[in-house]
Amino acid sequence: MADPSPARPRLAERVRDSIIRGPVAPTTDQERKQAIVRNLILHLRPVRVPAATLRYTHTFGLGGMSLVLVLLLIATGMLLRFGYEPAPGAAYDSIVRMQDTVTFGRLVRSIHYWSANFLVVIVVLHLLRTYFTGAYHAPRQFNWVIGLALLGCVVASNFTGYLLPWDQRSYWAITISTGMLEYVPAVGGWLQRLARGGADIGQRTLTTFYTLHTTVVPTLLLVLMAFHFWRVRKARGVVVPRRPDEDVAPESERVLTLPHLLARELAVALVLLAVIMVCSALFAAPLGDAANPGMSPNPAKAPWYFMGFQELLLHFHPLFAVVVLPLAAILALVALPYYPYARDTAGIWFGSVTGRRLAVTAAGAAIAITPALILLDEYVVDLPSWLPWLPPSVSNGLLPVLALGAALGAGLAWLRRRYAASGDELVQTLFVFLTVAFLTLTAVGEWFRGAGMALVWPWGR
Repeated sequence: MADPSPARPRLAERVRDSIIRGPVAPTTDQERKQAIVRNLILHLRPVRVPAATLRYTHTFGLGGMSLVLVLLLIATGMLLRFGYEPAPGAAYDSIVRMQDTVTFGRLVRSIHYWSANFLVVIVVLHLLRTYFTGAYHAPRQFNWVIGLALLGCVVASNFTGYLLPWDQRSYWAITISTGMLEYVPAVGGWLQRLARGGADIGQRTLTTFYTLHTTVVPTLLLVLMAFHFWRVRKARGVVVPRRPDEDVAPESERVLTLPHLLARELAVALVLLAVIMVCSALFAAPLGDAANPGMSPNPAKAPWYFMGFQELLLHFHPLFAVVVLPLAAILALVALPYYPYARDTAGIWFGSVTGRRLAVTAAGAAIAITPALILLDEYVVDLPSWLPWLPPSVSNGLLPVLALGAALGAGLAWLRRRYAASGDELVQTLFVFLTVAFLTLTAVGEWFRGAGMALVWPWGR
């Protein structure tokens, strides 16, 4: 039987033709609606992308995985809100009730928990991938700053959600974390009361954290993500990979986004969802005893993504551990893409062959030196008692920071002579060393600190 409407091609063919040839002026209401849908899709992704950027090892799909996790968190968070009661006397019981009596309640909470923790890790990895492939050079400098803001929102989302179970672990972790704010000069006490909603952790704190976690932070996250994606699209997509000996990116065949890019993104999303589901099925989200404000656990630790700062508190004066060093790190990260680089290394992993060698050297040095300094400070060096005439902020803050800065400067000077390294390569080397050092501090604080925050082996805690 002949097609009754041979002059009207199928919708799939019309979409394909519009992608290849570009949009055609709509003539009917139905065509106008279809044009709106097509334009929305094509604004999220370009019509064609360089084939070289589709290699998994170029981006590892980290940006797409972040989006999937955010959407998964929103979906599971909406489900959890149906059963959660944001009140100190009812929050813990509502979590127990959801886990024990609601069908798939424990699984939904576990998916939410693992998605949140995976999101922190993946966003950090995405930031590192962006840096090490030089994807912060013009015209992408400001998108790097937006990425830092997104990382801040992700951490804020995790932090505000950490208190909601209202068990011992979450209650005292938030107590420790908000307690760090009092070390901020002049406004520390005010910041602490603002975060807690009062002098102590209570109903106002839970209400504030619940509101931030379920409305304010997700809204900021979605707005910044949309802005971030738009900036990527405006910069003509991700950087095209190239070898260290290439001054410009080579010409790459451009392929249609549908299906080439979409199929890869879908595959990565499915694998990520499978991993989340397996983790959620095998390892339930932790829930300890109900919060007891009168009995602190030993040790009382901050959330794992703040453990590096808590570890710093054990070695430096609070002013430097909580204010000076974090603020300096944030300012340095914001200024990183605006440094006057001698060469645009966009698309080159680690910038050069020498840059790769120095990055490996810096990472190895950080892994070796950081634990050594921790042991030295723990068992040998005691500057406040050796220099009692100096204020603690000087003997246990300014002096060690200056000493470490001088040692880093000497090390970079030696690397410059030894490898004939450029200024660009030395900046990357310093970035790698400080990043790995902070990750090492986080690992030590999380796994090697026991009762009284004393150093112990993980299996001996």
